[in-house]
Amino acid sequence: MASFVDRVVLHVSGGTGGHGCVSVKREKFKPLGGPDGGNGGDGGDVILRVDTNTTTLLDYHHAPHRHATNGGNGMGDWRAGKTGETLILSVPDGTVVKNKAGEVLADLVGEGAEYIAAAGGQGGLGNSSLSSQKRKAPGFALLGVPGEEADIVLELKSIADIALVGFPSAGKSSLIAAISAARPKIADYPFTTLIPNLGVVQSGDVRFTVADVPGLIEGASEGKGLGHNFLRHVERCAALVHVLDCAALETDRDPIGDLEVIERELEKYEVDMSYAGTDGDVVPLNRRPRLVALNKVDVPDGRDMAEFVRPELEKRGYRVFEVSASSHEGLRELGFAMAAIVKDARDAVEKAPPRIQPPVLKPRGVNYKGGFLIRREERNLEPLFRVLGEKPVRWVQQTDFTNDEAVGYLADRLAKLGVEEKLFKEGAKPGDAVVIGEGDGVVFDWEPTMIGGAELLAASPRGSDIRVEDFSRPTREEKRGDHQKRKEARAAARDELEAERKAGIWTESVNYKHSSRPADVEGNEGE
Repeated sequence: MASFVDRVVLHVSGGTGGHGCVSVKREKFKPLGGPDGGNGGDGGDVILRVDTNTTTLLDYHHAPHRHATNGGNGMGDWRAGKTGETLILSVPDGTVVKNKAGEVLADLVGEGAEYIAAAGGQGGLGNSSLSSQKRKAPGFALLGVPGEEADIVLELKSIADIALVGFPSAGKSSLIAAISAARPKIADYPFTTLIPNLGVVQSGDVRFTVADVPGLIEGASEGKGLGHNFLRHVERCAALVHVLDCAALETDRDPIGDLEVIERELEKYEVDMSYAGTDGDVVPLNRRPRLVALNKVDVPDGRDMAEFVRPELEKRGYRVFEVSASSHEGLRELGFAMAAIVKDARDAVEKAPPRIQPPVLKPRGVNYKGGFLIRREERNLEPLFRVLGEKPVRWVQQTDFTNDEAVGYLADRLAKLGVEEKLFKEGAKPGDAVVIGEGDGVVFDWEPTMIGGAELLAASPRGSDIRVEDFSRPTREEKRGDHQKRKEARAAARDELEAERKAGIWTESVNYKHSSRPADVEGNEGE
């Protein structure tokens, strides 16, 4: 079973807002109590928060679906619904939040840093909040809006100043255990280190952290070994320390060859360029300050190898230190060298002004109505107009389409926002299809006949709207056609009665009522 996870895909969703309540105050001796429906509660948010006691993303690996609490529905007597509880998800320090496309959404560094991964839905207004001078007793309420849903990627990038890199069994874990209080697993077989280890080092007045990652081997960029998967943990480091094994048992390995292999693998590793620090730059790993630690000089063969390769390494521009994690030889000098690099890097960050410009907040104008966009499309060779915008989409989600008065209220809101006027400008004609939102959305045939507003509601019972009733006024041609049909029907009836009279079967004759024999009828007719 995995005990350390540094990358997960998390599915989060905010709580759905509660529905508003439709209620009328009913109390003895108070027949006109008015609407008293309460508002629905807002849904809870899903928030990622840095917690120093959390060191892994293992919990989200086993339970990747997280949902905040929904808001409660409103109730009568002006009682509002309960607000959904916020879901706090603890993440380690240094967690990077990305979307499925790889874009960085947040970089959580420091205790208490937060990011709202999914906002809760807004609660619907009750009919008491929707009442006005023109709509005194609304027979509808607004529905709650669903919370946001998102699929995000969490990547853990350890907060370390110095990174130890090298081949498996080069002594990196032993070295970090010797210079800090970290106690990683140490054994005499390759790939003992399976997870990154962090240690805190104090050198003089500088305190810094050192990261030990699983060993690299040749071909790590193609997926061989373990270390390449964990190199994201050294992306924040100011410098790298090459730990070279001077007492390797393999005859085909030597410190210089190991260094060249590791440098090639570092060069192939692509640092996440989508995130830039406060200076706006991301320096590749192979271009950062590097030190060389020739380890295991306490072994006779190891000291001879260190003395043999040191001139060549210094010739290439490396600062070389002969150290021993077992006898602690050379560790003090190596610690002060690492502390000097860290101090210079921190001073450079403090002195350099940030290149990332803060966002400029512009206040909204007095006549701001909310942004929306109308896009002309085509469906089944017929024009279709798509209305996009935060407000129209949210208003549609809040509308109960089983209530005619709620539909009329939606039409009033869209007309006030300017949607109908913009449809005229875009060339929309009565009967054209209009859809609000992406995808299928809410599709309706546009009929710009609802020019009246809430002042027409007095003639409608509660919960209905005469403007959305299914009736149509006949045209002049239709009236002429109906009149002609009635004339033809009357003429056909007269002709039928006349034919029956001549045939002698007109039963409404007065003589037929006083005679029971056909002969009498014929005789009377003859007279």
